[in-house]
Amino acid sequence: MEKENLKKSVNFFNALFLVIGTIIGSGIFLKLGIVFKNAGSGIMGLWAWIIGGVITLCSALTIAEVGTAIPKTGGLYIYLEELYGKKVGFLLGWVQTIIGAPAIYAALSIAFMTFASFFIPMSGIMLKVFAAIVLILLTCLNIISTRYGGYIQSVSTIGKLLPIIILVFFGIIKGEAQVVISMKDASFSSGFGTAILGTFWAYDGWIYVTNMAGELKNPKRDLPRSIILGVLSVIFTYVVFNFAILKILSFDKIIISKEPAVDAATILFGNQGAVFIILGIMVSVFGTLNGYLMSGARTPFAMASKGELPFSEILSKVHPKFNTPINALILQTVISLIYIFSGSFNTLTDMVVFVLWIFFTLGVFSVFILRKKYSEKERPYKVPLYPIVPILGGLGGVYILVATIKSNPFNSFIGIAITLSGLVVYYFVNNKN
Repeated sequence: MEKENLKKSVNFFNALFLVIGTIIGSGIFLKLGIVFKNAGSGIMGLWAWIIGGVITLCSALTIAEVGTAIPKTGGLYIYLEELYGKKVGFLLGWVQTIIGAPAIYAALSIAFMTFASFFIPMSGIMLKVFAAIVLILLTCLNIISTRYGGYIQSVSTIGKLLPIIILVFFGIIKGEAQVVISMKDASFSSGFGTAILGTFWAYDGWIYVTNMAGELKNPKRDLPRSIILGVLSVIFTYVVFNFAILKILSFDKIIISKEPAVDAATILFGNQGAVFIILGIMVSVFGTLNGYLMSGARTPFAMASKGELPFSEILSKVHPKFNTPINALILQTVISLIYIFSGSFNTLTDMVVFVLWIFFTLGVFSVFILRKKYSEKERPYKVPLYPIVPILGGLGGVYILVATIKSNPFNSFIGIAITLSGLVVYYFVNNKN
């Protein structure tokens, strides 16, 4: 069954909430202290969040043009295949199908139950069992209807923003710590680059809405609008949130705190404040997991619809009643369950973050190929300030890759090796066909 049979049920607000909800997860809460510590000062920590956001925005502005020119389900996998060739697109799809999305599902499911254990003490195998149950339930909801997944995303996005908004409002008004915002005493420490790298985990997720382009009611209008407005909203949210935490805790306390947001809430509201923030983080992680589930399975579905995976006939099946990619969802959930119980998903996730940025960078540079090779293609949206914005986004991606190779060469090598293993599958499937 062809991928065009997926139901076009995703409107602009569903897409916008998917972008915001997938980006804002545990990263803003768990990476905060690490970013400031590596940056070396409060003002440089804020600049790290801004620069990371600008690089992300440049990439998003650029990919949005590619997405509107090729509004098909499958996202970046489809763009790379059409602009670089089948092998490059396949390798990205392979990584996202087998490791990327399933490992992220596993990590987020366990993160959700880790925070839940604050209220219901659990650990070890019991925590993983409940993490698996959460994942299975969310998968079932996304099988029943993309619309239900969209409702969950909209509600959870609003829910996750509440604790952030409250901390920002009361932090700026009641925070007593002095925040030095002058650049006079600021300096670029050796860890500033690492601080910027730390922000990219918190900014990750914006591109996954492109996986569902074929299910948007009006992709040419809503895809660029949802990506750009979503990323801009997140950048603003992150910067003011970090400023508010600085006002409450001060830089010196942030860098030694394990949970800066929870500590800030405790100072403002007492122990009940900590409970409130933990609930907010749980909603945040839940929404992020749902966002990845909504979009992640569209890549193997698109590949299977074109006969590019083993058992493609099975994986390309659309549920006859719900019009959702049921078998692709089940495949990635089963792989994710293996990662949950194997305990190996953290290493896999670290490697995949590096590997995916190879393809994200290729995606940014693909706009130059698009404009030259397919100049006649209709483009209802064009990236502003071309070619400056794509160049900034591409150079930012190159910086991420080089810095990661220097800081962790072994995992980088393993990540590349796993990616290239997809060539074996590629040639096997093509020879069989």
